[in-house]
Amino acid sequence: TIFIILYSVTILGLVLVIITENRNPLKTIPWVIVLLLAPGIGLLFYFFFGQDNRKQRIISRRTYKRIMKRPQEGKLPQDACVVPDPYKPLSTLLTNTNQSSLLYGTQITIYTNGTDKFKDLLEEIQKATHHIHIQYYIFCDDEIGKQVQQLLIKKVKEGVKVRVLYDDVGCWNVKDGFFKEMKEAGIEVYAFLRVAFPVFTSKVNYRNHRKIIVIDGKVGFMGGMNIADRYDKGTSWGTWRDTHFKFVGKGVHGLQSVFLIDWYVVSKKLLNDRIYYPAAEIYSDNIMQIATSGPVGQWRTLLQATIFMIANAKKYIFIQTPYFLPTEGLNQALQTSALGGVDVRLMLPKRSDTRSANMASHSFIDEMVKAGVKVYLYKPGFLHSKLVVSDDALTSIGSANMDFRSFEHNFEINAFVYQKEFALQMKRIFTHDMH
Repeated sequence: TIFIILYSVTILGLVLVIITENRNPLKTIPWVIVLLLAPGIGLLFYFFFGQDNRKQRIISRRTYKRIMKRPQEGKLPQDACVVPDPYKPLSTLLTNTNQSSLLYGTQITIYTNGTDKFKDLLEEIQKATHHIHIQYYIFCDDEIGKQVQQLLIKKVKEGVKVRVLYDDVGCWNVKDGFFKEMKEAGIEVYAFLRVAFPVFTSKVNYRNHRKIIVIDGKVGFMGGMNIADRYDKGTSWGTWRDTHFKFVGKGVHGLQSVFLIDWYVVSKKLLNDRIYYPAAEIYSDNIMQIATSGPVGQWRTLLQATIFMIANAKKYIFIQTPYFLPTEGLNQALQTSALGGVDVRLMLPKRSDTRSANMASHSFIDEMVKAGVKVYLYKPGFLHSKLVVSDDALTSIGSANMDFRSFEHNFEINAFVYQKEFALQMKRIFTHDMH
């Protein structure tokens, strides 16, 4: 009897906590129902997947300011970069929610296949003289993974400082020996939010999905590709179509600050020396902002920025995403734009890497088509590219998928590029994939 009373009080207490957390009603109601109707299973699932960490801080404000001090020292005043008028509110949004500086003059190289990306990546790692920072959701122990691993070990022996950060869940299938070999060679290696008893809790639900490489503070890589053979060789049932980018110039400083914040979170080592942010030349006339989002902090920056792009598109907005599980706000924004006469195009893989993700993504297609969204299913293989391009002026590239996991649960990174030339390049890539 005492057990039943305590158990009931615990369940009712959790229900009250969920209600008072000011959650989205679409999430609150299902959790309350599950806890009341199946308290045992509901309690277990809520413990692992349901807790809201948004009010937690994974890094102190003081440490954050110290890390961000260097990239902001060299930033141009806001009025020195002329963001096109329609996007000034977006620029302000990213500054207010993410302290995202305007970065001018970055040279961007586009990769639409793993072969070219890994070729250039290995060449740039070979050139490193001071440091190599690598952060990936998945770092496989396969052919390309071993190539990268052995080259990093070689660079450490040459005196280059190498730091590797990988996601613990993303690399669950990778044997410990793969990372142990790196550590024994002198590479600093950490897993992000390691999942192990007794500290299991909801960490399993919050993953670091970012893909970042910074070499000597001068060259950087970011985008949708992890380190794995499939990005180069494809799958047994088709090609693996993805998009990745190399930055040279000021944009690298944005990648560097994101890496060093995550590095501090796992290692408690503060790196903010000026050498990590060397002076950068001007290579182009583009303006860029690097923005991040995650399950902590007050704002859902990338979700808000994406909704802004969709809601403010005047002529067109083209989207590529491997998984399409939109939040209600994103859902309404897409349908409203299409119903308002904007050319909204959404490209998804015809076949996904998991059946459940495929079925879930495709379940939204009917209502999108009814609203006037043009939906394209990519057939040659798996489309893993993440892209939003609008009105020949604004492009969003990075690691975030068009789904609630990316926008609310994962640690993600995107770059927002304000430049006509780059937008037209990405539009041509989208059109090629469309055909």
